[in-house]
Amino acid sequence: MEHITLLIGIVIVTALVFDFTNGFHDTANAMATTISTGALRPKTAVAMSAGLNLVGAFLSVEVAKTISGGIIDESAGIRPEVIFAGLVGAIVWNLLTWLAGLPSSSSHALFGGLIGATLVSVGTNGVHGDAVVMKVLIPAVAAPIVAGLAAMAATRLTYRLTRNRNEGDTAKGYRAGQIASAALVSLAHGTNDAQKTMGVITLALITGGVVAPHADPPLWVIASAGLAIALGTYLGGWRIIRTMGKGITDIQPPQGFAAQTGAAATILASSHLGFALSTTQVCSGAVMGSGLGRKGGVVRWSTAGRMVLAWGLTLPAAGAVAAAAAFLAGQGNWGVAAVAVLALGICGAIWAASRRKPIDHTNVNEGPAAEPAGVVTTALRAVSPPPAGQPAPVADAPAADAAPPEAPETAEIPARATGADTSTTPAPRPKAATVSR
Repeated sequence: MEHITLLIGIVIVTALVFDFTNGFHDTANAMATTISTGALRPKTAVAMSAGLNLVGAFLSVEVAKTISGGIIDESAGIRPEVIFAGLVGAIVWNLLTWLAGLPSSSSHALFGGLIGATLVSVGTNGVHGDAVVMKVLIPAVAAPIVAGLAAMAATRLTYRLTRNRNEGDTAKGYRAGQIASAALVSLAHGTNDAQKTMGVITLALITGGVVAPHADPPLWVIASAGLAIALGTYLGGWRIIRTMGKGITDIQPPQGFAAQTGAAATILASSHLGFALSTTQVCSGAVMGSGLGRKGGVVRWSTAGRMVLAWGLTLPAAGAVAAAAAFLAGQGNWGVAAVAVLALGICGAIWAASRRKPIDHTNVNEGPAAEPAGVVTTALRAVSPPPAGQPAPVADAPAADAAPPEAPETAEIPARATGADTSTTPAPRPKAATVSR
């Protein structure tokens, strides 16, 4: 076995940087609903999620095997600079969608980057097309639908079971349940997403001859990947937390509990099967399902539409950036250095742009401005009115400070004509006529 070269070391560091961006990009998956309903304070929520992501990284390596030997054929001439270019494409796309506050898929950014770089470097024979379809594309379509349907059914069931209970008492119980379900999602996220970086680092070690083909990730790889994603999770992707917690639908504690439970079950099942699905898409689908499951709770389709568009663009966009990076990196050492400098410049510019309107734990629950009712929203509310005693959601209601229509002020006209002050004194009532006998 060869020693780790400088290029492989650069790839490992870049993979851990991607893992870090994956952590803060996907914090919303576990904690957005918990933070938006007030079940946990923002900083407490991200600290708990970070710790459980680290624990989850040690529970399984099935997804890591899918990355290191399932999608990319390491025997087709894949070199470390190809993996480096793929990671650059994934990091750039992650940061762009984070700046926009869109919960796109870090997993698909990674897959798109690796596929795009491989296609430019070695051609189509370097990509296992059947594995891409079976373990990436099909789960990408099915997982959010399954999680959404599960969350919608669970939301309807919870409201049915508690329809005769005091809303305040049930909210306390569901907030406690949200903490437990958020912990489960964080654990599941660690078992799925941290392994993707393990797989990439293991792939780089295999291509450099450091470890044998089809080997499991070494312990130091597992530990470093777990620490990187935990650190990113702790720092918190507050922009995406705001979008998922406040921008998709108005979440109440029962909905948050149902959404997180459905998402956790889907993620853990996929990790057991080795499906490297997008935890972002699963959790977003569950949040949308919980919005449709509550009477009067309607999804903001404009935000959901932007999210779905970002999902569709993630694979090709990250692949295009990675393909350009792979072409430049293939020119030699100066090309690799140029890719690194350009990537640092782009990342710095994105960070500087984010400082213009910073979002952190102090203002994460300041929801987006209400949007007008669309055709879909109006139709859904027509067939699913709010439960008795609950006001309609603010998003499509008239202005909150609008005063009710007043009666005509004909009684005040004479007083105004004489210059009397009518601001506080109402017009006198006419005295009843007396009838003399």
